[in-house]
Amino acid sequence: MEEKFYVTEEGLNDLKNELETLIHVTRNEVIEELKAARAQGDLSENADYDAARDHQARVEARIKELEHQIKNAEVITASKRKTSFVRIGSTVEIQELDTNNKLVYKIVGSVEADPLNGMLSNVTPLAEAILDHRVNDVCTVNVESPYDVKILKIS
Repeated sequence: MEEKFYVTEEGLNDLKNELETLIHVTRNEVIEELKAARAQGDLSENADYDAARDHQARVEARIKELEHQIKNAEVITASKRKTSFVRIGSTVEIQELDTNNKLVYKIVGSVEADPLNGMLSNVTPLAEAILDHRVNDVCTVNVESPYDVKILKIS
């Protein structure tokens, strides 16, 4: 069974846009890089050619990765989100009980994760600890030094 990638509608559109750019713009740029490097002559000692081939390999790998993620994407819709429980797609305000810090995260699939911008992957220890819990629940985050968080708000 294929792994599902949980994404918001916006996240899926971002993946599709990146794929289109790679296929229709970046691929052509790489072809031009390869042509220019070949024109320099001996390919066995041509650093520009090696760099262009490496760039081509990275672009093609990313294209395959994006195609796989899009094919196996499961879009998080409003109907799949109940605000009484933390779910993928929920925005959650929590309080770390040992420091009293309040944090707000949106729980997203690993494809969209960006913790510095408040987008927390559903497979992180914090997200796993709070998923399926309600407001006022205290949850233990199982990491090397476990800590407790209280769910303050779910939207």
